Amino acid sequence: MPDIAWEAPFCGEGNSCFRIGTDAEGNAYIAVNGQEDRYLRDSVGALRTLIQDIKAGKADHLL
Repeated sequence: MPDIAWEAPFCGEGNSCFRIGTDAEGNAYIAVNGQEDRYLRDSVGALRTLIQDIKAGKADHLL
């Protein structure tokens, strides 16, 4: 498992808590809080776009 620096959990309504992390190689990670061993990895730019789209209401069904 890569050495991931996880940020504090972000919790929406209900039990939707996620953590975002990065590694030294510039990869970005997202995982359900408490299950950081099961994560999705992509580029920082792709994760930034996903978060911006969620905030803009384009992908609110994902949360």
